[in-house]
Amino acid sequence: GFQGREKELIIVSTVRSCNIGFLRDRKRLNVMLTRAKRGLIVIGNADCLRTDPTLAKYLDWVESNSLVKSDLADDQWRQH
Repeated sequence: GFQGREKELIIVSTVRSCNIGFLRDRKRLNVMLTRAKRGLIVIGNADCLRTDPTLAKYLDWVESNSLVKSDLADDQWRQH
């Protein structure tokens, strides 16, 4: 983990499953959301992330500020 260190950019992948496991730990979630100096990229399924109230609020903020990049359509994935 980051153990409180700040980084310019933090990328978090939550794509393994819909069980957000370690992010249910408030201390880890706090580190994820507060340690990026310039950018935070969260990769995952928004519906799964919304099962956590704090992440749901975060996603609301991200969406309201037009900071969401949707995934590619299934047919686009097949082309790559």
